[in-house]
Amino acid sequence: MGTGTAGERDARWAELTYEAIAPVYDAYTSFNDYEGWIADLLPILERRGLRGRRLLDVACGTGKSFLPMLPRGWEVAGCDISASMLEEAGAKVGEEVRLSVADMRELPVFGEFDLVWSLDDAVNYMLDEEELTRALRGMRANLAPTGLLLFDVNALHAYRSIWAMTEAFAELEDGRRVVWHGEADADAEPGSICEARMTIEGPGTAAGEGDVEELATHRQRHFPEQEVLAALERAGLECLDVYGQSTDGIPRKPLDEAAHTKAIFIARAG
Repeated sequence: MGTGTAGERDARWAELTYEAIAPVYDAYTSFNDYEGWIADLLPILERRGLRGRRLLDVACGTGKSFLPMLPRGWEVAGCDISASMLEEAGAKVGEEVRLSVADMRELPVFGEFDLVWSLDDAVNYMLDEEELTRALRGMRANLAPTGLLLFDVNALHAYRSIWAMTEAFAELEDGRRVVWHGEADADAEPGSICEARMTIEGPGTAAGEGDVEELATHRQRHFPEQEVLAALERAGLECLDVYGQSTDGIPRKPLDEAAHTKAIFIARAG
């Protein structure tokens, strides 16, 4: 996964992972219904006082998370740690969206935004509470005075299920498949760091057999609700809502780490 010393590679591992998977990311996530998910989230944000139409999408990837906001009339800026992911996003939107390479652990101030969000468990790529706090402080610095922050993290059930299984998630145009190899324990403990490998496997082969190309390794940390709440407080943010979400994509209360795959947090500057 790239050159450099072991220490440099370790510091850049998330960047290198997404550089590797950028060409297949849209196929790999083709089952994700961002339009439906955002249609459920926006009314929740509006009830919490969302005003204005300026969005900063942190870890925007190939743009799938912000695309539903453009026909709604939002002014969007996006950033991601991977230049290759942003190239894919730029091919979709041209100059309509301001895109910048940025590491959320050292997030620049891009402006004042009515909504800052980081979707699809990007925050779980922070590997300790200090990194999480730094990321949240950076997001807070980009909020307008009345702005809202929205982000999700994987709940414990996700690591005990999705991150503990092997499954072919996508078929590419050439007949090869993108296969997810979860390496977490089915009884992973709260706060665990979990890994999953992605491979591309030849057409007509069963998972793990035939022509296999190692693509990337994902590494995430589970953040229990109380750790997230403590990090929000350290970052100068006030938590307004916590929702749980299952694979149907519908936010519900209360969060149940044993049943939900995601936890969704809404906050504002404290």
